[in-house]
Amino acid sequence: MRNRIAAWIRYTFSSSSWVRTYDVDTARADMVAGLTVGVMLIPQGMAYAVIAGLPPIYGLYAALVPTLAYPILASSRQLAMGPTAIDMLIVAAGVAPVAAMGSDEYVVLAILLAAMVGLIQIGMGAAKLGFVANLLSRPVITGLTTAAALIIGFSQLGNLLGIDLANSQYIHRLLIDAAQNLSEVHVLSLAIGVGCIAVLVALPRIQPLIPEALVVVVVATALSYGFGFDVEGVEVVGSIPTGLPHLDIPSLSPSDWRSLFPAALTLALVQFMKNISLGRVFARRHRYTIDANQELLAMGTANLLGSFAQGIPASGSFSRSAVNDQAGARTPAANIFAAIIIALTLLLLTGLFYFLPVPALAAIIMVAGFGLIDLREVRELFEARRRDGYIALFTAICTLVIGIQEGILLGIGASVVMVLYRISRPNVAELGHVPGTRLFRDIERFDNAQRIKDIMVLRVDAAFSFANAEYFKDFILEKSEREGRRIRAVVVDGTSINDLDTTAIEALEVTIETLEDQGIELHLTGLIGPVREVVRRSGLHSVIGEEHFHMEPHEAVIDILRRWDKDDYDDDDERIARYLETLDEERKTSTPAAS
Repeated sequence: MRNRIAAWIRYTFSSSSWVRTYDVDTARADMVAGLTVGVMLIPQGMAYAVIAGLPPIYGLYAALVPTLAYPILASSRQLAMGPTAIDMLIVAAGVAPVAAMGSDEYVVLAILLAAMVGLIQIGMGAAKLGFVANLLSRPVITGLTTAAALIIGFSQLGNLLGIDLANSQYIHRLLIDAAQNLSEVHVLSLAIGVGCIAVLVALPRIQPLIPEALVVVVVATALSYGFGFDVEGVEVVGSIPTGLPHLDIPSLSPSDWRSLFPAALTLALVQFMKNISLGRVFARRHRYTIDANQELLAMGTANLLGSFAQGIPASGSFSRSAVNDQAGARTPAANIFAAIIIALTLLLLTGLFYFLPVPALAAIIMVAGFGLIDLREVRELFEARRRDGYIALFTAICTLVIGIQEGILLGIGASVVMVLYRISRPNVAELGHVPGTRLFRDIERFDNAQRIKDIMVLRVDAAFSFANAEYFKDFILEKSEREGRRIRAVVVDGTSINDLDTTAIEALEVTIETLEDQGIELHLTGLIGPVREVVRRSGLHSVIGEEHFHMEPHEAVIDILRRWDKDDYDDDDERIARYLETLDEERKTSTPAAS
């Protein structure tokens, strides 16, 4: 019992694997990376809180406890935790219908949402549900990211122009509202925002190592203080509470749970998929593995404990993780050093942000948001598999037109439907014999693959189930009818059939009966062990007959040709004669292993 408990502790607290080997050099590398990310996280955290409709201080709260808690359980060594733009967009979409944006209730529910996301992720991790990451396929994530980038960018249009626009996740409404209020644009606010955007875009190209967002915050705040931008009508951040957040456990009422659960579940899945996708990139690069279930526990714990300290949802950031890796992070402890920077900021520096112009924050958000658009990724999807590109496009359009949560669900639905469609219509290839060998290959892909007279050899590239049983049956019958040649036997290469259910067995029985009525034999070859067991237990083996099961198409063709009366063939059919002679010679000279 003691050994089991110790094993569970070692598995759950995976950090012990890096803690045991932690040394001064590793600590130095993590410290440099953590300090770099921490400096970057200050302006980003404040800006991203604005996306969620919250005061900037809550972005710093979300950057504190989650970044301290995540390393305890994390299996990814380079992932940088904290608030992210996409997460904040989902927070706004989930909480805004329940409470008025900017109200105390809105803030409470946003914090409660973090606790719910944490509980869901911990539950999923404990139940070993890491495989659900596959529900959010690459096309869905690409479509969501593209749409979210546009929504995030345009959501700051009002702050950039210095006018009040209605809060909305729909771009067309924001653009219409902005067009109707162009006469109220505050020129100085627009100039500040455009200038900050120019710096954010140009500085990384001039000097990539300088944190451009921090430069914008420092310079814009200094100019605002020196020239009195607030007096000129430019909106500033104003007073930010000083000190660490107070601890409190969010209250969870049944009504709140029902209202926020769809958003919490969506956010839990999106965060998980983002973290796993990003974590695997760094894991491949540094040659280690990450545990999906462990990441669920780590993220869930970070979000749950973060909510106790007034934190809003947090997860891995694309940009900060990349910086973390480039700065030399070796273990998750880099997050701890980033949290120290945030803590010092909360304790000592919040007063300095009073004069920070809101248009500067809007510029940071817009550049970060539009930076998420990856047209190359979309192009690669269309080039690799056109249907995946269409799923990404469908997800993006649904997210923009209908809503964020709805877009994600519809994208997942489209992916599932596409998978079912592919399963229901599997690739069935007709195989031909490659002369001089024992091999059978797809006649559409190999020019030297030749049909064998009166025999049709097929390969099914899918599990044989209820979803495709009728399609396979109809394929055999229709192909045998339209071939324009006499077919006396159908040989199915079953090496690619990894499953067989009762519906498929029933369809096979019907297929066998129909083929027998037309004088056509059905032979099965290469069935793997589990499929053979199903065939035997279902009685299909006795229906078909022992002589109709073979190890490979080669043996099936030999058996069929030898049983048939050779007088049925024309004397001048040299290909069949040569095939039989070649096989006879192979049988005499081949070793037992080869046959």
